[in-house]
Amino acid sequence: MLVKGRKVAGRGEEMAAHYAFGPLEDDKIIKHRLLTRTTTTRGEPPLKKLQKKFISFSLEIDKDVDNHSDCERLYKAFLQEMTTFELPLLKSKAIIDANLREKENFDELQEEIHRQILRAQADIEDLKKQLEDSKIERQHKEECEAIRRLIAMQPPRSETQKTISELEKEIVAMEAENISGSRTLELRKKQFSLLLHVVDELQNTIEEEQKSLAEELRSAMEEPKTSMEGMEGQKSLAEELRDAMEEQKNNVEDASGCSEAMAVD
Repeated sequence: MLVKGRKVAGRGEEMAAHYAFGPLEDDKIIKHRLLTRTTTTRGEPPLKKLQKKFISFSLEIDKDVDNHSDCERLYKAFLQEMTTFELPLLKSKAIIDANLREKENFDELQEEIHRQILRAQADIEDLKKQLEDSKIERQHKEECEAIRRLIAMQPPRSETQKTISELEKEIVAMEAENISGSRTLELRKKQFSLLLHVVDELQNTIEEEQKSLAEELRSAMEEPKTSMEGMEGQKSLAEELRDAMEEQKNNVEDASGCSEAMAVD
């Protein structure tokens, strides 16, 4: 039996309610009372009334006196009370069956909702993949468009090919000119080296001639002056030496001028 909790007021504090049964036991007791209908809010419980009717009918049957009318009356009252007690049970059974069907429908609806949620999640994943693919495709299109604009900014291929051909011709001409210049330079080097060799030999020859002339002049100056003829011979010899030295000087100047001209070329 359920025991109501009580409150004890002391110093403004409220104590918690104490129950004779726990929450689980209370649920079992309430469920049992509802099923047996031993608790009601108005009048006597139906099961007790049915029990009283049955007991009254049983006691009346056990009597030895002639009481057929009373037994008939109590029997009908018992049947009526049983019918009255059965109607709520049938109603409760119908409610239970309806609740079971509703629960089945709810379970089916819940499963359908769960399947729809799974399909929606799969659709969301597919849409995410499609979105990523669309982003990549759009990026590729933008890159292709940028490349197309760069290509459109460039001159036509025919003009580019023409410019390349002209540049190749210029390169070939410059290479030929370079080869010709290299050959000319090699030739000038050879000519200049030959000229230097000739100038060296000429200088050596002039120095040898000058030495021989100086020795002849010295020997001539050391001889005694015996006659006028000897003097005239010496004068003529001196003039010949002078002419020879001037001629050698002119040859040296000509050689130096030629070398300068070749260097300028």
